[in-house]
Amino acid sequence: MSKRESPAKQSVALIAGPTASGKSDLAVELALALGKRCLDAVVVNADSAQVYADLQVLSARPTADEMRGIEHRLFGAWDGATPCSAADWAAAARQEIARAHAQRVVPILVGGTGLYLRTLLEGIAPIPEIDLEVRDAVRALPVEAAYAALQSEDPERAAVLDPNDSQRIARALEVVRATGRPLRDWQADKEGGIENDIDLHPLILLPDRDWLYERCDRRFGLMLDSGAVEEVEKLLDRGLSPELPVMRAIGVPEIAAMLKGDLSRAQAIEAGQQATRNYAKRQYTWFRRQPPEDWPLLESQNYDIDTVFASLLRL
Repeated sequence: MSKRESPAKQSVALIAGPTASGKSDLAVELALALGKRCLDAVVVNADSAQVYADLQVLSARPTADEMRGIEHRLFGAWDGATPCSAADWAAAARQEIARAHAQRVVPILVGGTGLYLRTLLEGIAPIPEIDLEVRDAVRALPVEAAYAALQSEDPERAAVLDPNDSQRIARALEVVRATGRPLRDWQADKEGGIENDIDLHPLILLPDRDWLYERCDRRFGLMLDSGAVEEVEKLLDRGLSPELPVMRAIGVPEIAAMLKGDLSRAQAIEAGQQATRNYAKRQYTWFRRQPPEDWPLLESQNYDIDTVFASLLRL
Protein backbone atom coordinates (compact mmCIF):
# COMPACT_ATOMS: atom_id res chain seq x y z
CA MET A 1 0.00 0.00 0.00
CA SER A 2 1.16 3.55 -0.69
CA LYS A 3 1.36 6.08 2.11
CA ARG A 4 -1.77 7.80 0.85
CA GLU A 5 -3.62 4.49 1.06
CA SER A 6 -2.42 3.68 4.57
CA PRO A 7 -3.85 5.05 7.82
CA ALA A 8 -2.37 8.24 9.28
CA LYS A 9 -1.45 6.28 12.47
CA GLN A 10 -3.90 8.41 14.46
CA SER A 11 -1.49 11.34 14.26
CA VAL A 12 -2.65 14.85 15.15
CA ALA A 13 -0.56 17.94 14.55
CA LEU A 14 -1.04 20.99 16.76
CA ILE A 15 0.17 24.52 16.03
CA ALA A 16 -0.71 26.96 18.79
CA GLY A 17 0.28 30.41 19.95
CA PRO A 18 -0.94 33.99 20.35
CA THR A 19 -2.97 35.91 17.81
CA ALA A 20 -1.07 37.27 14.80
CA SER A 21 1.81 34.82 15.32
CA GLY A 22 1.42 33.19 11.91
CA LYS A 23 -0.18 29.93 13.05
CA SER A 24 -2.57 29.60 10.11
CA ASP A 25 0.16 30.16 7.52
CA LEU A 26 2.35 27.52 9.15
CA ALA A 27 -0.55 25.06 9.31
CA VAL A 28 -1.11 25.42 5.57
CA GLU A 29 2.61 25.03 4.90
CA LEU A 30 2.61 21.84 6.95
CA ALA A 31 -0.42 20.51 5.08
CA LEU A 32 1.29 21.20 1.75
CA ALA A 33 4.49 19.54 2.97
CA LEU A 34 2.52 16.45 4.00
CA GLY A 35 0.88 16.42 0.59
CA LYS A 36 4.28 16.21 -1.06
CA ARG A 37 4.84 13.06 0.99
CA CYS A 38 1.56 11.55 -0.20
CA LEU A 39 -0.31 12.31 3.04
CA ASP A 40 -3.46 14.40 2.87
CA ALA A 41 -4.19 16.86 5.69
CA VAL A 42 -6.96 19.13 6.90
CA VAL A 43 -6.72 22.20 9.13
CA VAL A 44 -9.06 22.20 12.15
CA ASN A 45 -9.79 25.50 13.88
CA ALA A 46 -9.08 25.86 17.60
CA ASP A 47 -9.71 29.60 17.94
CA SER A 48 -12.72 30.79 19.94
CA ALA A 49 -13.36 33.80 17.69
CA GLN A 50 -12.84 32.08 14.35
CA VAL A 51 -15.61 29.58 15.12
CA TYR A 52 -18.21 32.32 14.53
CA ALA A 53 -19.56 32.86 11.03
CA ASP A 54 -20.18 36.52 11.88
CA LEU A 55 -16.48 37.30 12.44
CA GLN A 56 -14.71 36.62 9.14
CA VAL A 57 -12.66 39.83 9.22
CA LEU A 58 -12.41 40.62 12.93
CA SER A 59 -11.23 37.12 13.81
CA ALA A 60 -8.71 37.13 10.91
CA ARG A 61 -10.26 33.91 9.64
CA PRO A 62 -8.25 32.54 6.70
CA THR A 63 -9.51 33.56 3.28
CA ALA A 64 -9.87 31.14 0.39
CA ASP A 65 -6.59 32.41 -1.06
CA GLU A 66 -4.81 31.91 2.27
CA MET A 67 -6.13 28.34 2.53
CA ARG A 68 -4.26 27.51 -0.70
CA GLY A 69 -6.56 24.63 -1.55
CA ILE A 70 -6.25 22.94 1.87
CA GLU A 71 -9.56 21.97 3.47
CA HIS A 72 -10.35 23.93 6.65
CA ARG A 73 -12.89 22.72 9.21
CA LEU A 74 -14.73 24.36 12.14
CA PHE A 75 -14.05 27.84 10.80
CA GLY A 76 -17.24 29.92 10.90
CA ALA A 77 -19.17 26.86 12.05
CA TRP A 78 -21.25 28.63 14.74
CA ASP A 79 -23.83 31.37 14.32
CA GLY A 80 -23.09 34.26 16.66
CA ALA A 81 -26.43 33.82 18.43
CA THR A 82 -25.23 30.43 19.73
CA PRO A 83 -22.33 30.52 22.20
CA CYS A 84 -19.57 27.99 21.57
CA SER A 85 -18.17 26.75 24.89
CA ALA A 86 -14.92 24.85 25.27
CA ALA A 87 -16.96 21.67 25.74
CA ASP A 88 -18.99 22.40 22.58
CA TRP A 89 -15.87 22.97 20.53
CA ALA A 90 -14.08 19.93 21.96
CA ALA A 91 -17.01 17.67 21.07
CA ALA A 92 -17.02 19.00 17.50
CA ALA A 93 -13.23 18.74 17.24
CA ARG A 94 -13.28 15.12 18.42
CA GLN A 95 -15.73 14.35 15.63
CA GLU A 96 -13.62 16.13 13.02
CA ILE A 97 -10.45 14.37 14.16
CA ALA A 98 -12.18 10.99 14.04
CA ARG A 99 -13.58 11.80 10.59
CA ALA A 100 -10.15 12.84 9.35
CA HIS A 101 -8.59 9.62 10.60
CA ALA A 102 -11.39 7.57 9.01
CA GLN A 103 -10.58 9.35 5.74
CA ARG A 104 -6.85 8.58 6.20
CA VAL A 105 -6.12 12.29 6.62
CA VAL A 106 -3.88 14.06 9.15
CA PRO A 107 -5.77 16.69 11.17
CA ILE A 108 -3.80 19.86 11.97
CA LEU A 109 -5.24 21.74 14.94
CA VAL A 110 -4.48 25.45 14.82
CA GLY A 111 -5.47 28.20 17.19
CA GLY A 112 -4.79 30.26 20.23
CA THR A 113 -7.52 29.31 22.68
CA GLY A 114 -5.73 27.36 25.38
CA LEU A 115 -8.90 26.35 27.19
CA TYR A 116 -10.25 24.77 23.98
CA LEU A 117 -7.10 22.73 23.51
CA ARG A 118 -6.87 21.70 27.16
CA THR A 119 -10.49 20.54 27.15
CA LEU A 120 -9.96 18.49 24.00
CA LEU A 121 -6.76 16.84 25.18
CA GLU A 122 -7.41 16.42 28.90
CA GLY A 123 -11.21 16.15 28.92
CA ILE A 124 -13.71 17.97 31.06
CA ALA A 125 -14.75 17.52 34.66
CA PRO A 126 -18.24 15.97 34.88
CA ILE A 127 -19.56 18.69 37.19
CA PRO A 128 -23.37 18.57 37.37
CA GLU A 129 -25.40 21.64 36.51
CA ILE A 130 -25.27 24.13 39.36
CA ASP A 131 -28.56 24.88 41.10
CA LEU A 132 -29.67 28.38 40.11
CA GLU A 133 -30.35 29.43 43.69
CA VAL A 134 -26.80 28.50 44.67
CA ARG A 135 -25.34 30.24 41.63
CA ASP A 136 -27.33 33.43 42.14
CA ALA A 137 -26.43 33.56 45.83
CA VAL A 138 -22.72 33.14 45.10
CA ARG A 139 -22.67 35.62 42.23
CA ALA A 140 -24.38 38.22 44.40
CA LEU A 141 -21.51 38.20 46.91
CA PRO A 142 -18.84 40.89 46.76
CA VAL A 143 -15.54 39.38 45.68
CA GLU A 144 -14.03 39.90 49.14
CA ALA A 145 -16.86 37.98 50.81
CA ALA A 146 -16.78 35.23 48.17
CA TYR A 147 -13.03 34.79 48.61
CA ALA A 148 -13.37 34.63 52.40
CA ALA A 149 -16.07 31.98 52.03
CA LEU A 150 -13.89 30.00 49.62
CA GLN A 151 -10.99 30.12 52.07
CA SER A 152 -13.27 28.41 54.56
CA GLU A 153 -15.03 25.95 52.26
CA ASP A 154 -12.25 25.10 49.78
CA PRO A 155 -8.99 26.48 51.20
CA GLU A 156 -6.83 24.55 48.72
CA ARG A 157 -8.48 26.25 45.75
CA ALA A 158 -8.51 29.64 47.45
CA ALA A 159 -4.77 29.40 48.04
CA VAL A 160 -4.01 29.28 44.30
CA LEU A 161 -6.43 32.00 43.19
CA ASP A 162 -5.91 35.74 43.03
CA PRO A 163 -8.21 37.30 45.68
CA ASN A 164 -9.54 39.64 42.97
CA ASP A 165 -10.31 36.92 40.41
CA SER A 166 -14.07 37.15 40.85
CA GLN A 167 -14.98 34.70 38.07
CA ARG A 168 -12.79 31.80 39.24
CA ILE A 169 -13.59 32.41 42.89
CA ALA A 170 -17.33 32.32 42.20
CA ARG A 171 -16.99 29.17 40.11
CA ALA A 172 -15.04 27.32 42.81
CA LEU A 173 -17.42 28.44 45.54
CA GLU A 174 -20.59 27.51 43.66
CA VAL A 175 -19.19 24.07 42.82
CA VAL A 176 -18.29 23.18 46.40
CA ARG A 177 -21.59 24.51 47.72
CA ALA A 178 -23.74 22.80 45.09
CA THR A 179 -21.96 19.43 45.01
CA GLY A 180 -20.25 19.11 48.38
CA ARG A 181 -16.98 18.39 46.54
CA PRO A 182 -14.17 20.86 45.82
CA LEU A 183 -13.36 21.71 42.24
CA ARG A 184 -10.06 19.85 42.35
CA ASP A 185 -11.85 16.57 43.10
CA TRP A 186 -14.06 17.01 40.06
CA GLN A 187 -11.11 17.94 37.85
CA ALA A 188 -9.35 14.73 38.86
CA ASP A 189 -12.22 12.84 37.24
CA LYS A 190 -11.99 14.50 33.84
CA GLU A 191 -13.45 12.50 30.98
CA GLY A 192 -13.52 12.72 27.21
CA GLY A 193 -9.88 13.73 26.66
CA ILE A 194 -8.07 12.33 23.63
CA GLU A 195 -4.42 12.89 24.56
CA ASN A 196 -3.85 9.21 25.36
CA ASP A 197 -5.52 8.03 22.16
CA ILE A 198 -3.55 10.02 19.60
CA ASP A 199 0.02 10.52 18.45
CA LEU A 200 0.34 14.28 19.07
CA HIS A 201 2.89 16.42 17.22
CA PRO A 202 2.68 19.83 18.94
CA LEU A 203 4.40 23.13 18.26
CA ILE A 204 4.04 26.40 20.18
CA LEU A 205 4.78 29.67 18.37
CA LEU A 206 6.21 32.39 20.63
CA PRO A 207 7.77 35.01 18.34
CA ASP A 208 9.47 38.20 19.46
CA ARG A 209 6.97 40.30 21.42
CA ASP A 210 7.72 43.59 19.64
CA TRP A 211 7.27 41.88 16.27
CA LEU A 212 4.02 40.33 17.48
CA TYR A 213 2.57 43.56 18.86
CA GLU A 214 3.46 45.44 15.67
CA ARG A 215 1.57 42.82 13.67
CA CYS A 216 -1.41 43.12 16.03
CA ASP A 217 -1.52 46.90 15.59
CA ARG A 218 -1.11 46.81 11.82
CA ARG A 219 -3.68 44.05 11.36
CA PHE A 220 -6.39 45.76 13.41
CA GLY A 221 -5.96 49.00 11.49
CA LEU A 222 -6.31 47.16 8.19
CA MET A 223 -9.45 45.36 9.42
CA LEU A 224 -11.45 48.58 9.49
CA ASP A 225 -10.78 49.07 5.78
CA SER A 226 -11.51 45.42 4.96
CA GLY A 227 -15.07 44.89 6.16
CA ALA A 228 -14.83 44.91 9.96
CA VAL A 229 -17.15 47.90 10.29
CA GLU A 230 -19.76 46.21 8.14
CA GLU A 231 -19.47 43.04 10.23
CA VAL A 232 -20.23 44.96 13.40
CA GLU A 233 -23.11 46.82 11.75
CA LYS A 234 -24.70 43.48 10.84
CA LEU A 235 -24.23 42.18 14.38
CA LEU A 236 -25.83 45.29 15.85
CA ASP A 237 -28.74 45.00 13.41
CA ARG A 238 -29.43 41.52 14.77
CA GLY A 239 -30.03 42.86 18.27
CA LEU A 240 -27.98 40.11 19.89
CA SER A 241 -27.35 40.12 23.63
CA PRO A 242 -24.20 42.09 24.50
CA GLU A 243 -23.24 39.21 26.81
CA LEU A 244 -22.77 36.77 23.92
CA PRO A 245 -19.14 35.88 23.14
CA VAL A 246 -19.50 37.15 19.57
CA MET A 247 -20.51 40.59 20.87
CA ARG A 248 -17.54 40.69 23.25
CA ALA A 249 -14.98 39.61 20.66
CA ILE A 250 -12.06 41.99 20.23
CA GLY A 251 -13.03 44.81 17.92
CA VAL A 252 -16.78 44.47 18.24
CA PRO A 253 -17.25 46.72 21.32
CA GLU A 254 -14.73 49.24 20.00
CA ILE A 255 -16.27 49.52 16.53
CA ALA A 256 -19.79 49.50 18.01
CA ALA A 257 -18.80 52.49 20.16
CA MET A 258 -17.51 54.24 17.04
CA LEU A 259 -20.75 53.57 15.17
CA LYS A 260 -22.73 54.97 18.11
CA GLY A 261 -20.59 58.12 18.16
CA ASP A 262 -18.96 57.35 21.51
CA LEU A 263 -15.50 56.97 19.96
CA SER A 264 -13.84 58.55 16.95
CA ARG A 265 -12.36 56.29 14.31
CA ALA A 266 -8.86 56.99 15.62
CA GLN A 267 -9.97 56.22 19.19
CA ALA A 268 -11.66 53.00 18.11
CA ILE A 269 -8.51 51.88 16.31
CA GLU A 270 -6.36 52.70 19.31
CA ALA A 271 -8.72 50.88 21.68
CA GLY A 272 -8.94 47.86 19.38
CA GLN A 273 -5.18 47.70 18.99
CA GLN A 274 -4.69 47.88 22.75
CA ALA A 275 -7.27 45.14 23.34
CA THR A 276 -5.55 42.96 20.74
CA ARG A 277 -2.12 43.47 22.31
CA ASN A 278 -3.52 42.71 25.76
CA TYR A 279 -5.07 39.50 24.45
CA ALA A 280 -1.85 38.50 22.69
CA LYS A 281 0.07 39.10 25.94
CA ARG A 282 -2.30 36.85 27.90
CA GLN A 283 -2.03 34.15 25.25
CA TYR A 284 1.76 34.49 25.19
CA THR A 285 1.92 33.99 28.94
CA TRP A 286 -0.47 31.02 28.81
CA PHE A 287 1.45 29.22 26.10
CA ARG A 288 4.76 29.93 27.83
CA ARG A 289 3.62 28.42 31.15
CA GLN A 290 0.77 25.98 30.65
CA PRO A 291 1.68 23.36 27.98
CA PRO A 292 3.85 20.36 28.90
CA GLU A 293 7.55 21.14 29.13
CA ASP A 294 8.40 18.77 26.29
CA TRP A 295 6.26 20.63 23.76
CA PRO A 296 8.69 22.36 21.37
CA LEU A 297 8.70 26.16 21.14
CA LEU A 298 9.41 28.14 17.99
CA GLU A 299 10.61 31.62 18.94
CA SER A 300 11.83 32.76 15.54
CA GLN A 301 9.94 33.74 12.42
CA ASN A 302 12.57 31.84 10.41
CA TYR A 303 12.01 28.09 10.33
CA ASP A 304 12.42 25.03 8.17
CA ILE A 305 9.20 23.02 8.00
CA ASP A 306 11.08 19.72 7.60
CA THR A 307 13.04 20.37 10.78
CA VAL A 308 10.15 21.67 12.83
CA PHE A 309 7.88 18.73 12.04
CA ALA A 310 10.48 16.08 11.30
CA SER A 311 8.73 13.28 13.18
CA LEU A 312 5.37 13.94 11.52
CA LEU A 313 6.84 14.27 8.05
CA ARG A 314 8.49 10.87 8.39
CA LEU A 315 5.12 9.08 8.60
